[in-house]
Amino acid sequence: MAEGPDFETALPAAGQFETLTPLVRRLVAPNASPFTASGTCTYVVGRGTVAVIDPGPEDADHLDRLLSGLAGETVAQIVVTHTHRDHSPGARPLRDRTGAPIVGCGPHRAARALGTGELPMLDASADREHRPDRELAEGERVSGPGWTLEALETPGHTMNHLAFALPEENALFSGDHVMAWSTSVVAPPDGAMRAYMASLDKLRARDEAVYWPGHGGPVRDPRRFVRGLANHRRQREAAIRARIAAGDAEIAAIVAAIYQGLNPRLTGAAMLSVFAHLEDLVERGQVLSDGPARIDGRYGPA
Repeated sequence: MAEGPDFETALPAAGQFETLTPLVRRLVAPNASPFTASGTCTYVVGRGTVAVIDPGPEDADHLDRLLSGLAGETVAQIVVTHTHRDHSPGARPLRDRTGAPIVGCGPHRAARALGTGELPMLDASADREHRPDRELAEGERVSGPGWTLEALETPGHTMNHLAFALPEENALFSGDHVMAWSTSVVAPPDGAMRAYMASLDKLRARDEAVYWPGHGGPVRDPRRFVRGLANHRRQREAAIRARIAAGDAEIAAIVAAIYQGLNPRLTGAAMLSVFAHLEDLVERGQVLSDGPARIDGRYGPA
């Protein structure tokens, strides 16, 4: 069996403004949940004149703590990886208080048109009010004294997801695309499995020494870890195909069979992940469907 990822169970504490490297500091927002680990990681890059990556949810205490930790420094760029409500809404009040522009990902967009019978959005749902002052495309950069952030398009978790390379420290801010504590939720219609897998392949070709993710601690040995994530997804796909071959006709039945011992609060996420795999399998001609895809616990005969 192919090697899977070695997940890291130790999580950073919320509310502590920590120095991680000479250029990187972190403050974890107090929004812990089964989807967010101990909370959203807000990163500060640079000294004196800085960038803030993913200000997190709209939380006044988190913003106050962040700005208190940056007393005497200038926020020059507010950088957003993607438009889920645990990452981007805090950018707007931070802009109001600092005057810094919001840059990074564009407005939220779906991987496909919405259909009838959609499941309710997950806890970390879409921030449809996000409008950056500058949308960054692949390879575009923002910079300050001694630091550079280069945008990498990594769709999959959301279709507008960006990661940001920090070449001065051979590091990558990976958002929710790659995290050390858990796999990323790929939930239609916000995300798409084919795009997610392609983005994993893209990161595997890079050589950063560490990833700083949107939740949890750092990803060490990223190339090996990303390879493990890809293997895990392929194994999950194989398990889904086996359940279809065994006669399972509902997503709920597949989830019950292959996610044994799952936290009940994560059942919706697991159903959406299975649905994402099924969408990909249908697109590739590996599974047949006699009607439009729906996210209501069922799918067409396969």
